[in-house]
Amino acid sequence: MKDRDSQDSTATKRPLGHRAGERLRNIGEAGREAVTHPKSIPGKSGSWFKRWLGKIWRVRGGGLYAVGYIVCFVFFEVQMFIGEIAGSSGVVDYFQSQVVEFFFRFFTETLQNMIQSFIWPVYVVGINPPYGAIALGMAFWLFPIYLKKPIERWLFGPEANVEQSTAAE
Repeated sequence: MKDRDSQDSTATKRPLGHRAGERLRNIGEAGREAVTHPKSIPGKSGSWFKRWLGKIWRVRGGGLYAVGYIVCFVFFEVQMFIGEIAGSSGVVDYFQSQVVEFFFRFFTETLQNMIQSFIWPVYVVGINPPYGAIALGMAFWLFPIYLKKPIERWLFGPEANVEQSTAAE
């Protein structure tokens, strides 16, 4: 498998403005699709989520750390969202407060969740210090053997195996 430096040097990265513009267009298209064809959103959200998982998988190194980061981040975000709904006096109150405070509170709490997700191994070890560390070590040892390839096949399809076999040659 190619190391990260050789992948970065050979790949041409588009400018930030182009990437941001493409993401904004995608968000606009998703919003337009949600308004015009709301029944199509559940089918498309799976591919969006899978694409997001693939990006996080690559950025976080594609191993147990990436899985732990994703699981923790999703857990913290769902926990935050449920806490926001439970803390509001009703659905209308929830949406009004979210519109007003969206840019400040939501982004800061998401940033906090992201930072907490970076240190997910600390939470695992902290559950039961001697056994948590042993379980974490075993998970880091067994994950690449049993789970990494099936997850990559699910995220990236059959081409994930082709890339690995050609990189090994």
